[in-house]
This record gives sequence, structure tokens and C-alpha cells, in this order.
Amino acid sequence: MAYRNGNYSAFYVKEPFNESNLGASATKDFVYYNLLRAWKAQDSTFPFIDSHGKTYNVRDGSDWEKTLKPRLHERLRNSKNIILFLSSITKNSRALREEINYGIGTLGLPVIVVYPEYSEKSDIINCNSKTIKQQIKNLWGNLPTFRDSMDKVPTIHIPNKKSLIRNALNDKDFMINSKCSAGTYFYTC
Repeated sequence: MAYRNGNYSAFYVKEPFNESNLGASATKDFVYYNLLRAWKAQDSTFPFIDSHGKTYNVRDGSDWEKTLKPRLHERLRNSKNIILFLSSITKNSRALREEINYGIGTLGLPVIVVYPEYSEKSDIINCNSKTIKQQIKNLWGNLPTFRDSMDKVPTIHIPNKKSLIRNALNDKDFMINSKCSAGTYFYTC
């Protein structure tokens, strides 16, 4: 059995991949993944363990069935959770569907949902009613496979704020071996 200590980052990359030298790195949501990596490089106590760094890299033009899909599965099997970057530009891509279907449906990984276009808890939730705002729920429709399966695992919904991401990464309720009950969670105002 794999040692499941990594954090699997899932984000939208336009298909077909950008043919520039930057490839997937040129896409906007990839920047947020790189921000996690930069925070870790800058601060060794930042609790991000990159599951993508546990296997060798693949090229943008790699074969889906023979290389890309098996690599996604291997990385997910080595992970304790999924960090999903969900924004207004997120599209229902083949890779994201596979990551969510396999990560949630097969492995039961908890999901930390980061909304990169929002920076405060009050952007995500209504502080008075303690409910997730409709503008956030509308984003779930960008990735129907996530929307339709998120009730199977614990999901925490947070803005793109380093301190809250740190809290979520350290939260045992959102790790595979100690996860809490399936449901939708958030940090209150």
C-alpha cells in the first residue's frame, strides 16, 4: 500500500495543452498550484507535500491512456487529500473529471476547495446565516462531477488565503486516514 502523505492539487488546464514552451504552466489555475509550491519553498513549515513531485513529470503531449491517466492515479493513490482550485475559468476537462472521479469515487479522498478569486471567508459564506453563498455554489456547476460527488467525502471550502490553506492542510478532518463525516464544511466568520 502507498504511503499516503501527499496533497494532490487539481486544477483546470486547457485542452489541448498550450503548445508553447511553458505548456500547462501557462494556464491561470496552474499559477495557484505554483503558489503552493513557492510557499513551501519559502517556508519549510508550510504543510504542503506535493503529490505531483512524487512521480516523474510528463510532457503535455503524452498519451492519455498509457501515460497521463495512470500517472494521475498513481499520484492520487499517494495522497491524503485533494486541493481543488475552482474558479470562474474552470472547465469540465477530461483530466479534472478523471481526478475527481478517481480521487473521490474510488479512493474517498477529502477535498480542500480553494476559490482563487476570493480572499476572505466572508466572500465564501454568508456570515449571518452561516451558509455557503450562491455565487460559490454556482461555481460547482463548472465541474459537475465534483458537484455531484462532493456529498461522498468531507469538503472544506475556503478562499485563497495562505493562513486558511495552512489550517485546512493541517486539519485532520480533511485527511484520508482521519477524515470526518462526508459533508460540506467551511471556517466561520
